[in-house]
Amino acid sequence: MRILFLGDVMGRAGRRAVIERLPALRESWRLDFVVVNGENATNGAGLNADHARRLLAAGADCITLGDHAFDQREMLSFIETEPRIIRPLNFAKDAPGRGAAVFEAGRGRRILVAQVLGQVFMKRPFANPFSAIDPVLKAHPPGGAVQALVVDMHCEATSEKMAMGHWCDGRASAVVGTHTHVPTADAHILPRATAYQTDAGMCGDYNSVIGMDKAEPMRRFVTGMGKERFAPARGEVTLCGLLIETDDRSGLARTVQMVRQGGVLSAAGPPGVAGCADGRADAGTGPRS
Repeated sequence: MRILFLGDVMGRAGRRAVIERLPALRESWRLDFVVVNGENATNGAGLNADHARRLLAAGADCITLGDHAFDQREMLSFIETEPRIIRPLNFAKDAPGRGAAVFEAGRGRRILVAQVLGQVFMKRPFANPFSAIDPVLKAHPPGGAVQALVVDMHCEATSEKMAMGHWCDGRASAVVGTHTHVPTADAHILPRATAYQTDAGMCGDYNSVIGMDKAEPMRRFVTGMGKERFAPARGEVTLCGLLIETDDRSGLARTVQMVRQGGVLSAAGPPGVAGCADGRADAGTGPRS
């Protein structure tokens, strides 16, 4: 199964880039399933119903959220009517929606997508993500009732993300970090064949401060005082994420490749690095046949 995971969609520019480019990527890369983290898609804070519908219509099979899951209040009710949107498992005991769901991925195959929030350096206290994800992994072993399982680990600390990757190794097809908006250069396959990247990065304008127009964040860092509200940057967008190819029989990863398309990141050097279970790696410009 060929699975594309796109990192945090940031504001109008990020939405537009995904909506315009994803349909062609689905066809040219022969994608079976697409997961998009959309928790910053509406003005950089949360996701509203209209923007969710547009991302789904463009080819997203599942949208994950994060700590800003319900910043747009209409998501409190909309998530109950749209099963393709996933909020974190450990967000709150009585939070609406689901933290994990099984989806059809074509040709009789099924994929489970789950999301958890980390605890380290996060502004709010959340329940233990390891305890939250464990029963989901036990109930859906890869290669059994589901042919793939993707975990979105939404948190700040790289150490906590790495620990989650090893905790899920051999029990999930992929563990992908989100939240920091900065793509890490560590996409690889763990010893028990789980694909892993500490952070997928964002789909947004990288001529910014983590997706926000840089003037106001810089003012606050330099002077310690704020003047205006943060606003998402609207320049050229880089799509960042991870492409995973899994084995339908085992449900585990065969190859993993970073995706960086358009914008300033791909202009700076090779836009992708592929890694295989046997430890080989090569640089390239996009997915291979």
